[in-house]
Amino acid sequence: MSPNVRGALFALAAFAVFSTHDVIIKILGGTYSPIQVVFFSVLLSFPLATVMLMRDTTADTLIPRHPWWLALRTLAAVVTGVSAFYAFSVLPLAQTYAIIFASPLIITVLAIPVLGERVRLRRWIAVLVGLCGVLVVLRPGAEPLTLGHLAALAAALGGSVAAIVVRKIGADERPVVMLLYPMVVNFVVMAALLPLVYQPMPVEHLGLLGIVALFAWTASRMIIVAYQSGEAAIIAPMQYSQILWASVYGFLFFDEIIDAPTAIGAGIIIISGLYIVLRESRTDASENTPVLRSRSRAETGTTPRVSLIMRARGKTPPR
Repeated sequence: MSPNVRGALFALAAFAVFSTHDVIIKILGGTYSPIQVVFFSVLLSFPLATVMLMRDTTADTLIPRHPWWLALRTLAAVVTGVSAFYAFSVLPLAQTYAIIFASPLIITVLAIPVLGERVRLRRWIAVLVGLCGVLVVLRPGAEPLTLGHLAALAAALGGSVAAIVVRKIGADERPVVMLLYPMVVNFVVMAALLPLVYQPMPVEHLGLLGIVALFAWTASRMIIVAYQSGEAAIIAPMQYSQILWASVYGFLFFDEIIDAPTAIGAGIIIISGLYIVLRESRTDASENTPVLRSRSRAETGTTPRVSLIMRARGKTPPR
C-alpha cells in the first residue's frame, strides 16, 4: 500500500469518526443547551489533552508571547465551539457541513491582511464561486434564515480566524500555550454560564459526552497518522467525505433527506474548496499555505487542534 493511499484511508476513517461524534452532539443538543454540552465536552477532554501534552519537554513558561493574537484565537475558538454545537443540534447534518465547508474560502481571504498572502485571480474566482454555493445552501428569500444558519456561519468564520492566527504566530508561540488557553477559557466561560441553562444529566448522557471526547481524540490521532503518511494535497480533501456520512446518518437517525439546493450548494462549495487545496499544493502558488497545513476540523476549544499536537510532539505539520 502506497503512503498516499494509507494516509487517505486513515483520513477517511478519521472523518467517519468525527461525523459519528457530530451525531452524538446533535442527539444531546436536542435536550441540552450547547453551553452545557460544550462545558462537559471540555471537562472530559482535559485528561486526554493532559496525556498528549506530557510529551512537551520544552523548558519555558505558559505566558504567551503574542497575547493579543492568542486572545483573538481563543475568542474565535469559544465562539466556534458554541456555534458549531448549536448548529448541529438544530440544522440537518448535511446543511451544517455544507456551510462549515466554506472555511477554506474564508481562510484564503483572511490570509491577505493577516499573512500578507497574495491571492491571484483564479483563487479569487474559486472563492467567489464557493461563496455563491453558500448562498445556494442558505437560499435567502426562499427560506427564512434561522439562528442555526447564523450559528453555522459563525462557526465557519470563527474556525477560520482561529486557523489563520495559528499560521500567524505558530512559529513563535509554544504549542502547549495555543492548546491550553482556548480549552481553559472555554471551560471557565461555559462554567460561568452553566447555571443559567443547566439540566440534570443521567449517567448515560454523561457517558455519551465521554464518547464524544474519546471520538474527538481518536479522530485527531488518526488525522495525525494520515498527514504523517501521505501528502497534504491528498489528505486535506478527505474532510469532504463528511457530507456522505451526513447523508447516511441524517437518514438513519433523524429522517433527514438532502434537498436539491443543499446538494447543489454543497457541490459548488466542495469543488471550489478542492480547487484551492490543489492549487495551494503547488510550491509556487502559495507562500504560506494557509489551508493545507494539517487541515482537519475547525478549532472549537473543546479538543486540541491536530497541527498543535504535532508541533508539541516535535513533528512539523505537513505543507
